[in-house]
Amino acid sequence: MSVRRFWASASTLVLAAVAALGVAQPASASSAAAGGYVALGDSYSSGVGAGSYLSDSGDCRRSTNAYPYLWAAANSPSSFAFVACSGATTSSVAGGQLGALSSSTGLVSVTAGGNDVGFADVMQDCVLSGEATCLSSVSSAVSQMQNSLPSGLSSLYGSIRSRAPQAHVVVLGYPRFYQLSGSCVAGLSEKERAAINNASDVLNGVIANQAADAGFTFSSVVDEFTGHELCSGAAWLNSVTLPVYNSYHPKAAGQSGGYLPAFRSAA
Repeated sequence: MSVRRFWASASTLVLAAVAALGVAQPASASSAAAGGYVALGDSYSSGVGAGSYLSDSGDCRRSTNAYPYLWAAANSPSSFAFVACSGATTSSVAGGQLGALSSSTGLVSVTAGGNDVGFADVMQDCVLSGEATCLSSVSSAVSQMQNSLPSGLSSLYGSIRSRAPQAHVVVLGYPRFYQLSGSCVAGLSEKERAAINNASDVLNGVIANQAADAGFTFSSVVDEFTGHELCSGAAWLNSVTLPVYNSYHPKAAGQSGGYLPAFRSAA
């Protein structure tokens, strides 16, 4: 049995549920805190993978280790609405989370876009299938990023601005998953890892462009995660793991050492 086949067989159960992967002038942290803070978005904002989930958050899995919770604890905003949710897309954020916004909201954070292009499904294809299937799946996701995602992001950002006209809005991106030529000796090929990293770069570029068009602040997390990707030997991201929903999400260290500084610098 090949190394790939053995590793994929051992991972099948784990990845079966991974698909559950949510123009104002810039404000200072103190002024934003005075107006209240709302944390929108998907699992990268809710804190899936970081543990310590709030009991009332259910399958949204909002974590006390997530960057929104950490920022609010350090800055004591006048109000804090933590509504980010695992599995959220641009449309579900727009349809289910924006009720937390108001004309008095001073600060908003959001991550969205990865679920729109099926990135969890891409990772499942790459782990459980051969290189050709993986690369084809990545290519399809990139096509969606370039063709259909911009309109979804534009619509979401427009709705955020409409609901919170005075807010400083920070849009955060996604980390690259892999350190190339790193310490991993099994699993995906280097070509697959490079393709996945490139797709993350494309995704971040599309998000950054739409954020700029909306007058929002984009904050990349790529620099913060550099040296802490999978295969780095000091990963801030979960690989295939149990519980299944934690796979390919930031650990607590990735939230506090990666997302929190990126948000803090832009907030």
